[in-house]
Amino acid sequence: MKNMAVSYKKLWHLLLDRDMKKKDLQQVANLTAYAINKLSRNEAVTTDTLAKICRSLDCTVDDIMEVLPEDTE
Repeated sequence: MKNMAVSYKKLWHLLLDRDMKKKDLQQVANLTAYAINKLSRNEAVTTDTLAKICRSLDCTVDDIMEVLPEDTE
């Protein structure tokens, strides 16, 4: 079973546009440092984490992440 590749580049660009740092996002969205680290490494996070981010930044999931096509071997 392959892992689904996700990218949170959109989230980091959104934070830049709003002059926010990861620490700011952690505070406003009430996220753990662990969740921020997972996002930084483009790892899977819970839908609850994504929902907290979207509510805090007034955006949709499409605004903060994208699912990348799987590499075929």
